[in-house]
Amino acid sequence: MPSDYAKSLGARLRAIRTQQGLSLHGVEEKSRGRWKAVVVGSYERGDRAVTVQKLAELADFYGVPVSELLPGGAAPSPLLPTPKLVIDLERLSQLPKDKAGPLARYAATIQSQRGDYNGKVLSIRQEDLRSLAVIYDKSPAELTEEFISWGVLDAEARRAVESF
Repeated sequence: MPSDYAKSLGARLRAIRTQQGLSLHGVEEKSRGRWKAVVVGSYERGDRAVTVQKLAELADFYGVPVSELLPGGAAPSPLLPTPKLVIDLERLSQLPKDKAGPLARYAATIQSQRGDYNGKVLSIRQEDLRSLAVIYDKSPAELTEEFISWGVLDAEARRAVESF
């Protein structure tokens, strides 16, 4: 039976994760398998003890101070979820290859890795946008504006670049 402290710690871990818009599977994906969904879930339920080292590593992964995860203090400060970067694949397919070829190849690679072939939209991460900016030899902000002008990114994507 989990202790009250373990339950409180787990609740704080869950609050931070959900504030960042991550599912348990999303944590596993974003960490490239470093944090298994089943393990993080057991920490959140209080079913599994978390070492100080693991707690520090989780805090680092979430980008928060360890004190935000520990029970007994103030509630976790609300974090605004990072705006989603969603590529409109239908619009992308209508663009000339000389213009959008690198983005189309990059998107196809992500789809292949994820096994995600819905063909309508594709969520990318800020790190993906940074990589694309290098490919296009532009800053992430310039590239975001260009993608917005092409119609493959929504104007809301500007907020994602501001959070870099």
